[in-house]
Amino acid sequence: MENILLSKLEFKNENQFETLFNEELKEFLTALHNNFNTRRLALLENRQLQQDKFNQGESPIFPLETENIRTSTWTANPIPEALLDRRVEITGPVDRKMVINALNSGAKTFMADFEDSCSPTWTNLMEGQINLRDAVNKTISLEQNGKTYQLNNTETVLLVRPRGLHLEEKNILINDEITSGSLVDFGIFFFLNAKKLIENSVGPYFYLPKLEHYYEARWWSNVFTFAENYLRLPQGTIKATVLIETITASFQLDEIIYELKENIAGLNCGRWDYIFSYIKKLNKQDSFIAPDRDQITMTSPFMSAYSLRVIQVCHKRNILAIGGMAAQIPIKNNEEANQIAFNKVIADKEREVKNGHDGTWVAHPALVPLAMKVFNENMPTKNQMHIKRSELTITEAQLLELPKGEITLEGIRKNINVAVLYIESWLMGVGAAALYHLMEDAATAEISRTQIWHWLNKKVTVASGEVFTSQLLDLLVAEELDKIKEYVGTERFESGKFELATQLFTELSLNDELEDFLTTKAYQYI
Repeated sequence: MENILLSKLEFKNENQFETLFNEELKEFLTALHNNFNTRRLALLENRQLQQDKFNQGESPIFPLETENIRTSTWTANPIPEALLDRRVEITGPVDRKMVINALNSGAKTFMADFEDSCSPTWTNLMEGQINLRDAVNKTISLEQNGKTYQLNNTETVLLVRPRGLHLEEKNILINDEITSGSLVDFGIFFFLNAKKLIENSVGPYFYLPKLEHYYEARWWSNVFTFAENYLRLPQGTIKATVLIETITASFQLDEIIYELKENIAGLNCGRWDYIFSYIKKLNKQDSFIAPDRDQITMTSPFMSAYSLRVIQVCHKRNILAIGGMAAQIPIKNNEEANQIAFNKVIADKEREVKNGHDGTWVAHPALVPLAMKVFNENMPTKNQMHIKRSELTITEAQLLELPKGEITLEGIRKNINVAVLYIESWLMGVGAAALYHLMEDAATAEISRTQIWHWLNKKVTVASGEVFTSQLLDLLVAEELDKIKEYVGTERFESGKFELATQLFTELSLNDELEDFLTTKAYQYI
């Protein structure tokens, strides 16, 4: 512990949440930083080296050095009873009302999100930690607009998604170094709640976002082992589900599971981020052009191959394969539109369960019964780990196959409109934005602005015959801003941060090189 005594944790600004940080928690966060932050930074450098290779024309492959891991017989450690049935999971940010409503929703689990659906303002993050602490202790309640919100006798299991490895926490400095959002989010929740969760007959359960390499899974495994030893908990107490939302991770499923085999409970298919990663990693290749995002669906060959491979590998290793998000939210006073949206959800969930997925995601409590009905009718057992899908052979070429479709002015307009709306919402401190009857998070803005950048750099000709240029982008942005102003209202438009959001979107779209994440660039403004 000598390195802790020589280190100093401090807050960059006045910390109104000082009572959350006792000396023991500060020491734990310091220990995490001292032991793991340097390696995290090296992993980020490795991502850039990997991207450089792709920019030179290389493609992802199944790693040659780990062939034995893929072909040998082994399984992950058993999954605890509390996580064996995850047929419907609800996800959302960590604000107090969301936490209560999600835990009361009837879903099997709730993924409380510090990442893509949470704008990482200091207040959002720290109030989120307080909300989760209160939920774990079953003391959470809220008085709002004359209504009282409190927990019912819920059996919904809590999982927590910390920020990805690329995100920093500028408000906490250790040795005058900016800290890792991953370690801060994980560390605070784990330290405050692990023992109480175990008393509640569950445990500290996590979702891990945006892993790109099995080395990153190894990093998390080392973090978990350190944290368990620190609190004198048995090895394997922490259980994690890894989001497979990067194209490179889909080539390393066995390896990621192997690195985390003491702690892993499942993999999840993160759709929008996966498409974002697919474009980001492969965009420099000569023949690579992706169509409108609405034309890339889970039935697109490369998306179907990815989903089926997740199921096959997970079940081979005796862990769960969780499907993707239904982002629809109820449309008030329009039953016909509501039914059309719900029918899309039903079809999507039927495809997932019949393919062999063990569960699925929804973003709104109203969709929980809908998705639950589909899985109850098609999955009488707690999960489908017995369905091995061993008849499948998913190749590298299938995982990389270009989706068919076209690029349209309508698709460009939609990307501009939704990206600017979402970025503005995020800058205003709202990371889960209800836009056009969908619950959008950062993944939507990421794929939207990445496609715009991609099409500009490829100098594509859209279906109506125009060449997509920066001049055309400027024209379309101006027109979409008029529509946004009408959509949100003049007062909201003028009091918000739409000018900054538009500036960020335009800069990201016109950069010579594709920015890895818009959230890292926008973080300086919150």
